[in-house]
Amino acid sequence: MVKKSRKTRQKELIQAEIDNFTSLFTAEELFDKVRRKDSGIGIATIYRFLKDLRKKRELHSYVCDRRMIYSRQKNSHCHFTCQKCGQVIHFDVDRVDFLKRKIKGDICHFQIDVHGICDECLHKTKTLS
Repeated sequence: MVKKSRKTRQKELIQAEIDNFTSLFTAEELFDKVRRKDSGIGIATIYRFLKDLRKKRELHSYVCDRRMIYSRQKNSHCHFTCQKCGQVIHFDVDRVDFLKRKIKGDICHFQIDVHGICDECLHKTKTLS
């Protein structure tokens, strides 16, 4: 159960800055934006606010490059990492039917990490053979 929290000017400012993001963001990026408008807000307040939004399922979180990132809209975050060159490609998954067949319940959001060899590295390997 998520406890009800009171509205404060700081929370309203943080929420307004979150609403301005059109893509994925980090807590540090949010903190930088909020700090420009109110230098009294600390990073701990940002983390608590983000945690509360996640508990209420109003915000999605993912791990990208060993950092937590957040999104209001996206319900998935997917990577393909090349095992040869290390390139990371972000991609979207349009349908999650394959997950819904395996998982009973409501899927809020998901993250998929796929590892393999990218086309460029495959092409280099074939031309060297």
